[in-house]
Amino acid sequence: GDGEIVQERPVPNLDEQTVRAAFEKFLGDFYQMPPMVSAIKHGGVPLYKLARQGKVVEREPRFVRVFRYSVDRIAPPEIDFSVMCSKGFYVRTYVHDIGEILGCGAHLKSLRRTKSGRFDVANAITVDEIRTAEPVDILPRILTLPEVSRRRGA
Repeated sequence: GDGEIVQERPVPNLDEQTVRAAFEKFLGDFYQMPPMVSAIKHGGVPLYKLARQGKVVEREPRFVRVFRYSVDRIAPPEIDFSVMCSKGFYVRTYVHDIGEILGCGAHLKSLRRTKSGRFDVANAITVDEIRTAEPVDILPRILTLPEVSRRRGA
């Protein structure tokens, strides 16, 4: 499901300059507070398990980096953007923090990872293609385990 509404606030008149200025505040290096719904462990237990029990615990801010971003569409109350970030970066926290700067709050409607290290969605194959294509056409696109290890830098 879509989750439950926890708060509603009016959306101010968000012009392009205001939106871009909010994103600009999160360029480069900064600290980010990991959300309770993360896999970070507290006393050996993942935070998301504690969150399900309604518990909130102290978390250490994490040092993260935004290498670059683009604001692709501003159609209040929706904003489409792309971000290239360091590992350990929480996009939902990023959106929440930008929403606080904009004064109306914000949440992530959808998220799509297009690249992770040397893995790129441009090289992906869809489930439908797998179902309908001939095996001889798919085989050259399958990565071997050594190739996966090389791409992971293992």
